Amino acid sequence: MFPHIVANISNELAASTMSQHELTVDTAEPAGRGRLGVIATGALGASLVALYAAAVPFVTPALRNVCLPFVPATSAQVGNVLAVLRGRSGSLVDIGSGDGRIVIAAAERGFQASGFELNPWLVWYSRYNAWRRGVHRSTSFHISDLWKVSFAQYTNVVIFGVPQMMEQLELKLAKELPTTAKVVACRFPFPTWVPERTAGEGIDTVWMYDAKTFKSRLGKETISGA
Repeated sequence: MFPHIVANISNELAASTMSQHELTVDTAEPAGRGRLGVIATGALGASLVALYAAAVPFVTPALRNVCLPFVPATSAQVGNVLAVLRGRSGSLVDIGSGDGRIVIAAAERGFQASGFELNPWLVWYSRYNAWRRGVHRSTSFHISDLWKVSFAQYTNVVIFGVPQMMEQLELKLAKELPTTAKVVACRFPFPTWVPERTAGEGIDTVWMYDAKTFKSRLGKETISGA
């Protein structure tokens, strides 16, 4: 009898031990998978935060009187700007130069090119790109508000503006630019000036204006207004 009881107790203990072992294994595996999931989720979240932190300075416009968002010029737009300026030389300025691609492309065509941009991240990035492309000696990039800068020294002007600013910019450029200057507007034309040349289509369209024409019109309007 006693051997039978002892055998039963031994069997029950063995079964209990096996059940505890299975429970431990079953609960340990999901816990392990849970820890891996938490680690993976944390790593993904950290990557997204890092990507956001790196990208925001480039895609978010700096604080301005008129919001001028950074939208990189397409290769077609760059080509159209250079096409309407073919045969010209001297100084060139890109107002709201973004990542500097217009300035750099113009410098590679022989212009002494400058860019004005309020976002410091984009200015530093532009300077790096100019150095990498080997045109840092014929380019300059400035952190500045376009409304606080005089463009009187430039004979070629490029602007990627927005409709809200174009009328005010017309008046500023008409007052400051020399009569030999040409102005190229990208994406949005000036509201009252008459272009002497256009290139491209759709969002890649550019309009070129002659300073002699719009300055003479400003003079007539000033006289008539007086």
